[in-house]
Amino acid sequence: MKNKMKYKMKYKIRYLSLSVFLFAAIGGLGWRVISLHVINHTFLRQQGEMRTVRVVNVPAYRGMITDRFNEPLAISTPVASIWLNPKEFNPEHPELLTLASVLDLSLEDILDKYSRNTHREFVYLQRHVAPQIAAKVQTLAIPGLHLKSEYRRYYPYGEVTAHVLGFTNVDDHGQEGLEMAFDNWLSGTAGAKRIIRDRLGREVQMLEGIKDMRSGQDVALSIDQRIQYLAYRELKAAVNRHQAGSGSAVVLDVKTGEILAMVNQPSFNPNMRIKFNEGAFRNRAVTDVFEPGSVMKTFSITSALQAGIVTPATMVDTAPGWMTVGGHLVKEVKNKNYGLINVSAILQKSSNVGVSKLVLSMPAERLWSLYSGIGFGSNTGSGFPGESSGTLVRPPKNGSFVLATLAFGYGLSVTPLQLAQAYAILGAEGVKRPVTFLKQNGVVEGQRVIEPHVARQVLDMLKTVVTEGSGKKAQVLGYQIAGKTGTAQKVNFDGGGYHEGSHIAVFAGLAPASHPRFAIVIMIDDPKGEEHYGSQVAAPVFSKIASGALRLYNIPLDLRDLQSIQVAKKEEEAELSLHE
Repeated sequence: MKNKMKYKMKYKIRYLSLSVFLFAAIGGLGWRVISLHVINHTFLRQQGEMRTVRVVNVPAYRGMITDRFNEPLAISTPVASIWLNPKEFNPEHPELLTLASVLDLSLEDILDKYSRNTHREFVYLQRHVAPQIAAKVQTLAIPGLHLKSEYRRYYPYGEVTAHVLGFTNVDDHGQEGLEMAFDNWLSGTAGAKRIIRDRLGREVQMLEGIKDMRSGQDVALSIDQRIQYLAYRELKAAVNRHQAGSGSAVVLDVKTGEILAMVNQPSFNPNMRIKFNEGAFRNRAVTDVFEPGSVMKTFSITSALQAGIVTPATMVDTAPGWMTVGGHLVKEVKNKNYGLINVSAILQKSSNVGVSKLVLSMPAERLWSLYSGIGFGSNTGSGFPGESSGTLVRPPKNGSFVLATLAFGYGLSVTPLQLAQAYAILGAEGVKRPVTFLKQNGVVEGQRVIEPHVARQVLDMLKTVVTEGSGKKAQVLGYQIAGKTGTAQKVNFDGGGYHEGSHIAVFAGLAPASHPRFAIVIMIDDPKGEEHYGSQVAAPVFSKIASGALRLYNIPLDLRDLQSIQVAKKEEEAELSLHE
């Protein structure tokens, strides 16, 4: 009986204990349900949304830069950037070694970036990775590791257009060149949207748009990519051939002032930021200045013609090949004595004595006013960042020697772009048109700075420089060319004076001279070796660029030069037969 009572008592205790346990469990679960769905519902929903619902930026597409024929020169391509949230990131995740390998980073680099930013929720791990790399990173499913859509600038022609276009930084903002000049126009406005991500950080649903994205505007440049490539190829070959320090070439459209080509050496590849050399991405054609030498005699003679004191046939005695001006000696190159020659021959033979006598025979203000009116000593207004104005100083009242040196291209400094604009004025019969990097429609109005008949007279004289003078290597078969060579000692801007044995070789000219369309300037800085004159170094580059440009634009041959073409063909055939 007692045993039976004990058994019943134990059964009741077990039953009660189990019942209490079950009711407690049910109560706990019920309380948990109430807590999750009622008491903490708002908080937990927010926490969940923080892990799945996010507001993300919609990157703006940067406007495209094209040449005058809509050939893309700078485009933005979609890329992904890898970022991590240190507060969610697991530094002991087993896939970190794979991540380091995929991103070509060391594990120490990743952990160091994590440890230094544990207080933050956003830090870039690697910017602008290729799509295939981004896909591999995403499949690793590492907590706290995310992808962000961005754009990267790409330049199809690389170093050929590098100095004109410049480049953007990693955030796609212009840093140099026209990318910087037109940054406000090219840059768009980023948008924003609310999305749902899955556990791998991928966007699975777009909930709503918060702010519309606005793409940047395209920019059509005046550059003709065909001439740009041609000029780059010929300039680079010349700089390498003569082992020069640098070089620049500019091609202008005489009728519109448009810059059809602008190239420099050395250059750089804007698609490879890590290899940038600051000295290489300077656009020397607009930022660097030099003393131009004899190419300025063209405008010295122009000033004398415009003053009415001489005509192209006026005779000037240059004997004995030297003269004293203000206690200083002015002499001809290579101590030549040209004797009694006319004004046209002064330009053709590049007589220092002759041009000095012309300029000194009229008020000093005449030469300075013409130089200034043409644009020397002032910015061309191209809008290119960092453009130099050069220097043009007024000669002092008793500065006859300063005036003489200005007459043959010393004592002032210019940029290749300024010089190209000056020769374009002669080609436009004395009308100065603003230079521009933007495509224009039709002929652009300008300001007259040289009388038409004077410009035509000078143009005719410049033809003889190419046919009979120092510019023979600038000739283009079938076309009349007008131009002037120049060779100047290189200025020592640091210590004053000139660098012994260092020269600037220049050729500036117009093609075709019969009805000028292109103004072209070639400048080669410090050519090495025996050949250092503009006639030897720069003139052949002009010939090759002008020849290509004339044919690309289908400029008709000069009828008076058809006979010379036939003669040249016969000479070529005769030479071939000799070799055979």
